[in-house]
Amino acid sequence: MIRDHFRVLVVDLETGRGSLASVPGRDDVAGGSGLAALLFRRYGFPDRPWDDPAQPVIFAIGPLTGYFPLMSKTVCGFMSPYHGQYAESHAGGRSALALRFADLDALVIAGRAPTLSCLVVGARSLRVRDVAFMRGMDVLASGKLLRRMFPGSGHRSILRIGPAGERGAATACINVETYRHFGRLGCGGALGAKNLKAVVILGDGDFSLPEGKAYPALFREVHEQLTATDMMSKYHNIGTPVNVTVLNELSALPCRNLQRTREEHIGGIAGERFARDTLLRNRACAGCPVGCIHIGFVREMFQQENQWVYRQVAYDHEPIFATGSMLGVGDAFQVLGILDAVERVGLDVISAGVGLAWATEATEKGLISESETIVPLRFGDAAAYRQAVEHLGRGSNEFYRLLSDGTAKAAKAYGGERFACVLGQEMAGYATGETFFVSQALGFRHSHLDSAGYAYDQKDVEKDARRAADFLVEEERTRVLLTSMVACLFARGVYTGPVLARCLDSLGYGTLAARLPDLARDVQALRWSLRAATGFDPDTVEIPKRFTEVRTWRGKVDEAYLGELRREYTARIRALMTRPA
Repeated sequence: MIRDHFRVLVVDLETGRGSLASVPGRDDVAGGSGLAALLFRRYGFPDRPWDDPAQPVIFAIGPLTGYFPLMSKTVCGFMSPYHGQYAESHAGGRSALALRFADLDALVIAGRAPTLSCLVVGARSLRVRDVAFMRGMDVLASGKLLRRMFPGSGHRSILRIGPAGERGAATACINVETYRHFGRLGCGGALGAKNLKAVVILGDGDFSLPEGKAYPALFREVHEQLTATDMMSKYHNIGTPVNVTVLNELSALPCRNLQRTREEHIGGIAGERFARDTLLRNRACAGCPVGCIHIGFVREMFQQENQWVYRQVAYDHEPIFATGSMLGVGDAFQVLGILDAVERVGLDVISAGVGLAWATEATEKGLISESETIVPLRFGDAAAYRQAVEHLGRGSNEFYRLLSDGTAKAAKAYGGERFACVLGQEMAGYATGETFFVSQALGFRHSHLDSAGYAYDQKDVEKDARRAADFLVEEERTRVLLTSMVACLFARGVYTGPVLARCLDSLGYGTLAARLPDLARDVQALRWSLRAATGFDPDTVEIPKRFTEVRTWRGKVDEAYLGELRREYTARIRALMTRPA
């Protein structure tokens, strides 16, 4: 049923009760990123710390979820334990479709449960289940148990945290259906602060599709565009791991804590090697015909039983960079072994890999020793990194507890801030140059997906700070519209503004369809106003010295241009932060 308001379930974990709220604003924010920001403005507390029990964790979907392909993401809005400000993280899997089948546009979770708990919601149910016996249980074991405890249809979605999230680590993630994640800025720690081990969305209702010929005809047209373009070959076949070789050839692949941008022998972790030797199968998020999730395998010998045990691990470019080139690990199966360890403890893989890379260089420089790292860290030593990941996730000592709250915090305590590869949060896997470094450092989510600065760096354009800053703002605005729908960004070439308007029109959202350009500007400003209200100051964001030492195919990073671009982009952000939303 098409509604001009949002249907929102608000749950208080302290009492175990929930209430349905009818929230206006569909034509103002659409859903997804816009809805999460709208709900944080309504239910959040900008002047309170991130772990205040009253702070909400919000899961929001968009108006096209369940109706069109690749509208498969959910937006999580929360106060971040990483920087103490409003943040977003996005994930695929089945959570978006499960919320649609639960007849919800959003789920708002407030309060703190008295014991470690699991929240179960559906179209006709809500309960908070005591799962104190699951404390310390890793992500994979808890997933198996939760599936038995809460059986459901293919519309059921299971979100859970690992040991890192339970203790509120600022780099903890939320695992979704084993192979997808709300990864960045510590949303797993935000759930842990609520004593919430898991959220199960049953998706036990239904919804109707529009009648008539217009909607199915448009659906077929969009589906054909998505499957007939290069999306299938680009994302389904080798997928994003193809970037490893491409970036390496451009001298733009972060290697060994960004001490270099190219490895002589990269073939062992190239996308082609993973596809040829490790790939078991592809999976897709609900409502997606592409199947970009690549699942490889690791095997481990259990000596007592004298048999091999095989486990499945998802991979793409970012995990390969973080646990491969950044750590000097050059074998695909060793990378998957480290990824398996990261998955179990429930850490964001980029933060884990980049953090351990910093720790390895800090060890080389004598700033820390084995008394801090427990196991000796050396670039290329995959076995040691697997052990270190366990210590990092569980916070085995003060050093690992600090590192799991962010590399910059550990570097401030132990030294080595100059070579901490942090751009707002631990860097993504692109050492392409000035535009990317500034865009991730200052961007709304401190993410490479905010505004594609890495792509701009690869264009043959002159150094023009104003032009680059304009690109970052406009690209972010385009992507904000998509994340308010909430579309997978892989589909951005198909879901242009006119196509989105046609899709909305076919569902009866005519007014919303007519104001998409204005809506994108409004949501962009709304999100930045929340960052400002919760304490963000772009002038305080530091870009460590290591990023001025980088050499790419263009030569050494231009430090003067980096500073000029930073000033230009900061001015644009300040204008967005003060624009009426």
